[in-house]
Amino acid sequence: MAYFASAQQDFSFAKPGTEEFNLKRYDKDTSANAVVLREFGTAYLSSSDSELIFEYHVRTKIFNSKEFRQGNIEIPIYKKDANSFEKLSNIKGITFYPDEQGLIRSSELDPKQIFTEKKAYKNVDVTKFAMPNLRDGCIIEYSYRLQSPFVFNFRKWEFQSDLPKIYSEYSPRIPAVYNYNISIRGPLKLSKNTGSVEKDCYSPGGGFKADCSKMIYAMEDIPAFKEEDYMTAASNFKSAMYFELSDYTSYNGVKTKLTKEWKDVDHELKTHEAFGAQLKKKDFFKDKISPLLSGQKDELDKAKLIYKYWQNWFKWNSNYGEYSNDGLKKAFETHTGNVGDINLSLVAAMNAADLDAEPVILSTRSNGTVNPLFPVLSDFNYSICKVNIGDKSYLLDATDPLLPFGLLPMRCINDKGRVMSFSKPSYWIDLKASQKESKTINLNLTINESGKAEGTIVIYSSGYEAYNKRNKIRRFNSTEEYVEDLDERMPKIKIMKSEILNLDTLDRSLSETYTIEMDVADKQDRSTLIFNPFFLDRVTENPFKLAERTYPVDMGAPSETRIMMTLSFPEKFEVISKIDPVGLALPDKGGKFIAQVSAEGNTLLFMNHTQLNKSIYSAEEYPYLKELFNKIVQSQQIDLVFKKKI
Repeated sequence: MAYFASAQQDFSFAKPGTEEFNLKRYDKDTSANAVVLREFGTAYLSSSDSELIFEYHVRTKIFNSKEFRQGNIEIPIYKKDANSFEKLSNIKGITFYPDEQGLIRSSELDPKQIFTEKKAYKNVDVTKFAMPNLRDGCIIEYSYRLQSPFVFNFRKWEFQSDLPKIYSEYSPRIPAVYNYNISIRGPLKLSKNTGSVEKDCYSPGGGFKADCSKMIYAMEDIPAFKEEDYMTAASNFKSAMYFELSDYTSYNGVKTKLTKEWKDVDHELKTHEAFGAQLKKKDFFKDKISPLLSGQKDELDKAKLIYKYWQNWFKWNSNYGEYSNDGLKKAFETHTGNVGDINLSLVAAMNAADLDAEPVILSTRSNGTVNPLFPVLSDFNYSICKVNIGDKSYLLDATDPLLPFGLLPMRCINDKGRVMSFSKPSYWIDLKASQKESKTINLNLTINESGKAEGTIVIYSSGYEAYNKRNKIRRFNSTEEYVEDLDERMPKIKIMKSEILNLDTLDRSLSETYTIEMDVADKQDRSTLIFNPFFLDRVTENPFKLAERTYPVDMGAPSETRIMMTLSFPEKFEVISKIDPVGLALPDKGGKFIAQVSAEGNTLLFMNHTQLNKSIYSAEEYPYLKELFNKIVQSQQIDLVFKKKI
């Protein structure tokens, strides 16, 4: 189905071709339950009111009911205030579908079925409509026009979506008085990239006229973007065009530069009322922390005391933000605030204690990575504290009382952050996990002749594993409730006794000890004992399923899991099935998986070790990582089987 040669402009509405009607599947992705046949968009500035006009038109073939959700359309409408908002118009929609006799019918979208959800608490409303008469094999088509006052935010174009696309074209028209930095993200290449000049296409009045650059960007045979575990924001990896306004020239010839340099941003933040001006209020915190630090000489001890105090003093309101929302003084007095309130006040308090602390602005994992080429403050949505002691620096986030000193929440582990130093120019730092996710499980069990296994499980958790486990436990009113819930979730196991240590000592490993009983006798044949050592955290499914992954696997932190088991079984039994030894290593010392079983008399010694040494694995390393997890899943499905000797 070739569109490229003829696609110089928008295609005719409601006129699908015979080839589109007859399409039964998409040969380049036979797993697809729908495919975008054609997609066209254009954006330009209106000469009458200098508003940005965006026109969109798409035609999609839905093969079966698994993709009927494609008929539920949602269009975001952005707004700044009551006088500055986008306007949606010219919405058209039609569905072509086969009737019971196989004849093609059509059903147009009823304008009365279009409605807008008003969301006063956000800067966006959503216009919604559902395409009529969806059937297997139908074609849906719709178009609309969006008028926006936000000319500085030129419309981006996403070539990739959750559906494969046969052809997608974007044709923006930009007046010469506006200069945009244009970039393309993602791994895919443009099929077409052309530009031409339209004379005097922009004439807002007063005799002023400007030429326009008309670009055509197109892609063919675009694969669907399939999200998978262990990734940051999808916008980091989807193939898309982005436009960032660099400068513009007014009608009188005055040029205004919008793309800033970091020295401009440094000055802006240092003087900003909700950022730099707040950090100058460190004297407010001197009286607050003086009793806390009485007699303390060591700088690291001082920093840890202030950090712990801040964690317990504030209750985070769950709102992000690199700026202070309420002002540091008010936030402190009310014991609550957003990320900026809590962490900027932490910087101020550290400085009040004569420690060297600096604020760091960053973008969270779900928000996407920041543009490294030029500063765009809207890329950032979070701030943390960096305290420098001796030759070492510690990154701190006091919004969570369960975070150990120096451990950032996983949401902050996202490429780079910008340190807004007040003594020198700002600079980049890598946002890396300071600890790995580590867990060790020791099992010591004895099986008697009746098939009852008894013994102890000891679990040591550190780093992110301990942080996540503490969060799980804290969701319950007590550790007893947590253990009761754990017992209920393991119906074949009965917890007789339990002990949890270091729950509140965040700088030490979390320790759990359980005395357990379980029945491992085969219900049909009591002379057979069946036991699987992975009854706690069995990996039952490989998280990596794609045939090919075009974006990296971002785990956030390295990880390590060790399982050590000593299993004694009755002398009258023998082992007839056991876990095969496995040894698999990733290239470039990226990690390994080892499983070993050995027997000494009537005792089995079992060891299972999974080690992932990297936080991020490239797309080229994906097949090896996928195979490693295949081995893990296969190994953990195999039972140890004992049979009574005859």
